[in-house]
Amino acid sequence: MPLFNPGDPFPQLTITTTDGQALTLPGAFTGDFGVVLFYRGSWCPYCNAQLRAFERAGQALADNGIRVAALSVDDQQTTAALVEKHKLTFPVGYGADAAAVAALTGAFVNPDPVYLQSTGFVLNPAGKVVVSVYSSGAIGRLVPDDVLGLVRYLREHTATATA
Repeated sequence: MPLFNPGDPFPQLTITTTDGQALTLPGAFTGDFGVVLFYRGSWCPYCNAQLRAFERAGQALADNGIRVAALSVDDQQTTAALVEKHKLTFPVGYGADAAAVAALTGAFVNPDPVYLQSTGFVLNPAGKVVVSVYSSGAIGRLVPDDVLGLVRYLREHTATATA
């Protein structure tokens, strides 16, 4: 299974969101920076905190041309309840096939019960990986302030931020 390095293209990954839409990444982010978050499940307090943090930062992220999508193995009903509870406005996918997602992205999989460990990717507007954060457990994940700082830095210091 691959581990992504800066500059690697992010693979095509289609997620089904709680409102029934099929969102294909990274294409859905074209023209913007993107953040892809795999979270362990609605039961994970660290995941809940991360999702809430990205929601709270939503306006700052949007103002900087950064879009977010999240995904877990949770079922539709559980995911819809999580979206409602935290008033999440970014797309949240459900029903991920942990093994298939891991094969595409290198995410770690917990064997029993099966779920994806926290994994995060920052993608440039061309769909290439800028940063990949792989965790093998509950902690170690992207936070919105770091993403904002990174994107601002890239925009100010590199001509290839959008290439």
